[in-house]
Amino acid sequence: MSNNVYVIGAAMTRFGKYPERGLKSLGAEAIGAALKDAGVEPAALQAAYMGNAAASVVTGQVLIPGQVVLRGMGIGRIPVVNVENACATSATAFQQAVEMVRLGAYDLVLVAGFEKLYHEDKARTFSVFKGAVDVEALDAVLAGVKASGGDADKGRQRSLFMDLYAQMARRHMERYGSTARHFAMVSAKNSRHGALNPYAQFREELTVEEVLAAPMVAPPLTLPMCSPIGDGAAALVIASEEAARKLGAGRAIRVRASVLASGWDYAADDEETVPEYAARRAYEAAGLGPSDIDVVELHDASAPAELVYYEYLGLAPRGGGVKLIEDGTTSLGGRRPVNPSGGLLRKGHPIGASGAAQIYELVTQLRGEAGARQVAGARAALAENGGGMLGNDVAAIVVSVLTREG
Repeated sequence: MSNNVYVIGAAMTRFGKYPERGLKSLGAEAIGAALKDAGVEPAALQAAYMGNAAASVVTGQVLIPGQVVLRGMGIGRIPVVNVENACATSATAFQQAVEMVRLGAYDLVLVAGFEKLYHEDKARTFSVFKGAVDVEALDAVLAGVKASGGDADKGRQRSLFMDLYAQMARRHMERYGSTARHFAMVSAKNSRHGALNPYAQFREELTVEEVLAAPMVAPPLTLPMCSPIGDGAAALVIASEEAARKLGAGRAIRVRASVLASGWDYAADDEETVPEYAARRAYEAAGLGPSDIDVVELHDASAPAELVYYEYLGLAPRGGGVKLIEDGTTSLGGRRPVNPSGGLLRKGHPIGASGAAQIYELVTQLRGEAGARQVAGARAALAENGGGMLGNDVAAIVVSVLTREG
């Protein structure tokens, strides 16, 4: 019996600010479209893994967001697992669903990520991010920001993670000679990609000079180097090989690997990082290496994060990320495009939906259905979605590898 797992349906809403819409509206749009894409009736589903990170803070919906969304669509009875894992929430839901199908527990499973992050009271939204670190050690976290040249007081009044990403950027600049201009090149590249994506929150193209001239958020990060707050949903239908064959799912995309890892305290500065560990395990499980990957969606919650993660994912050696952005390797038309969707910087980052939306983009690319942003000949793809922060590294991360068969 094969233990191969496939994505047979994928869909997402456009990400943006939807003050007039709730979780049920956004979730139902994405789930309904994914089921239609898969050619699956709701009654055929055997389980659902439902990702949401911020509803308890932003909307007050606690404990059962997945059941609430599905009930609004007339879906019940099946096991519903609510998943919360910081920005890696729906990537974790995906990983868990994939493993359950791989182990033979289910043949047909729904995965959804849905989020209402925008709120008129920005303090409520920002409090979500403050909770994605060790809150008992928050003063120490802010002290670390201040020690690295950041503004700890402002860090209490906006998304703390922009200060943490700025800290990451300054560290990379000191060690490897990257500059604010290199980070601006990432933002400009992703704006060109996002302009081609009808689901992106922002679709205006930006030049490097415009990115550098924008308002400063946390040095060296200007506003376009930071992912925007928004709302949205994405959904996937996961199937065993037998179920995919019975359904005649000719556009099925194989999940070669999906690895979930969590952070730890490093014993030494040169130790393998959490992302490097997760990526290595994913490549090993997939039987592929970085050179085999044609297209990547990675967690660019800030522009420096994309450049640094080129290195963590093995696309370049440590310190080599600058060269990839300089020579166009990671742009559409380059050897290995990264974030053809526009990434979180332009597509948007409703945190509970971001991981599933990355898989949607890669499924679309591997099917050859991405239109103007299509990566020519894409056959192998990688998604990296991280969330939260422990010490100097990510608290939760999922790295997945997908391929087009045949």
